[in-house]
Amino acid sequence: MIRTEAILAAGEGANPLLPNWWEILVTSVGFAVLMFLVVKYIAPALENAYQNRVDAIEGGLEKAEKAQAEANALKANYEQQQQDGYAEANRIREEARTEGAQILADAREKASTEAARLVEQAHSQIAAERIQAEASLRHDVGSLATTLASRIVGESLEDDARSQRVVDRFLEDLDRNASTAGVAE
Repeated sequence: MIRTEAILAAGEGANPLLPNWWEILVTSVGFAVLMFLVVKYIAPALENAYQNRVDAIEGGLEKAEKAQAEANALKANYEQQQQDGYAEANRIREEARTEGAQILADAREKASTEAARLVEQAHSQIAAERIQAEASLRHDVGSLATTLASRIVGESLEDDARSQRVVDRFLEDLDRNASTAGVAE
């Protein structure tokens, strides 16, 4: 009990506002030990974790920027290929249009040439048939005229030379009459 009395007596004389020196010393030593542990082990571990996180974020940003640049390059390449494709399609379309026009012009030229050839051939055939018809008509008219003249005259005009002269003279008269009638019109 004496001890308690001594503590009480000593405590009665001490100022409660002033801290005890032993408490300050123990607290300071504990704080210093704690600071040593924080500075030596905990702060570097936190700094490493922070630096690793910063590196990961910056690396991710770099990768994202690279991926974005690659995507932009691929997009530009795709757009260029698309423009080249459009240009190629337009060129092919124009070539086809030109080729179609050329084929059409060639076909028209061939058709025109063929039509001219057919018209020329038809004219030649008509001229040949006309000459043949005139010859046949001269012969038939000559025979009929000779037969008619023989009946009218009452004598035979079967002599070929004489009958030919009569027919020629008759046809010349017909031609002259036809040409004077054509001029009068």
